[in-house]
Amino acid sequence: MTDKEITKIKFKWLHVCVLIPTYNNAATLKNVINNTLEYCDDVIVVNDGATDSTPQILQQFDNLNIVNHRKNIGKGMALRNGFKKAVEMGFDYVITIDSDGQHFPEDFIDFLDKAEEQPGSLIIGARNMGADNVPGKSTFGNKFSNFWFWAETHIKLPDTQSGFRLYPVKKLEKIFLFGTKFEFEIEVIVKAAWRGISVISIPIKIFYAPKEERVSHFKVGRDSVRISLLNTYLVILAALFWRPVMLTRKFTWTNIKRVWKEDIVAAHETAMMKSVSVGVGLFFGIVPIWGFQFGLAILAAYLLKLNKVIVGVSANISVPPMIPFILYFSVKTGEIVLNEKVNLSLSKMLSVQTLKNVYVYVIGACVLSVVAAMAGFVLTFLLLKIFKYNPKQKNG
Repeated sequence: MTDKEITKIKFKWLHVCVLIPTYNNAATLKNVINNTLEYCDDVIVVNDGATDSTPQILQQFDNLNIVNHRKNIGKGMALRNGFKKAVEMGFDYVITIDSDGQHFPEDFIDFLDKAEEQPGSLIIGARNMGADNVPGKSTFGNKFSNFWFWAETHIKLPDTQSGFRLYPVKKLEKIFLFGTKFEFEIEVIVKAAWRGISVISIPIKIFYAPKEERVSHFKVGRDSVRISLLNTYLVILAALFWRPVMLTRKFTWTNIKRVWKEDIVAAHETAMMKSVSVGVGLFFGIVPIWGFQFGLAILAAYLLKLNKVIVGVSANISVPPMIPFILYFSVKTGEIVLNEKVNLSLSKMLSVQTLKNVYVYVIGACVLSVVAAMAGFVLTFLLLKIFKYNPKQKNG
């Protein structure tokens, strides 16, 4: 039995189909479909309003499941409608492959093997971004995307922009997704991780055509703005709700011991660096920049080369149960600093007094964040010295 026959059997066994979203890639589409059909019999093609010869190419195949958009509405909608079609056909998983010829269908088997090994996972094909033929802007954009995915989920992935993926489409049905263009591929993996779906990666091969032959529908200005706005939205949601939820899920005794041993106690940082990490985390957890606290804390940890776990845990002092206490002590600190008393009764919440209350809160929170940071730094440093903490040596 050949590798292609084995792959076809595994597609059937695991209830997986292939989805090819396409828009004006007539030069490569036919070859991509032919190569895909050698490995999988169940192929969905979403024609996202192509204005080239794509419809004529699709008519040459009688064994495809085709979804047609009357006009171009974006890759995100093409994927979403393709997922819907796959679920209607009874599939549990969808492997997406781009129609520009970048991906190699022989890598399908690696996705299927990983799906069998870790069922229910969302699997991303990680490209070798260090290869000579990878465009510089792709490498930079990927690093940028990887960082924000980590900030929003605390999951490290080598490639969050690859379009070669395996999606557990039935699990995604219950997740609210609204992206319609390229930003969808970021939104879906972040929200999948928030819902407890394992997001992992496997290495894949990649082919980049010569620059003069590449076809890209990514609009740098428009799509970059959409992605930036999406990341702002996701960071706010992560900071206010999902990051604390994900952290709570990890509160098993085994995980606590592992994180304590590997990331806190046994890390390489000195006592001074650990103490600074606590202080920075507490500062960003209290300073009045709601919605951006966790994201900026992690960015500071990254730039200052601090212990990101310690910074993240310390910044989560602003989890919902602690918010009333932070607000209360911020106002009290503001009263002391400004030497004035405020009244937060409901009867005056919509009066001019509200502005004064906000002013006192902001001043108090800024002062309290600095005081808490210094106190956290000093207390952590003293405790580490009392218990004679010694950082372990780096290997090599």
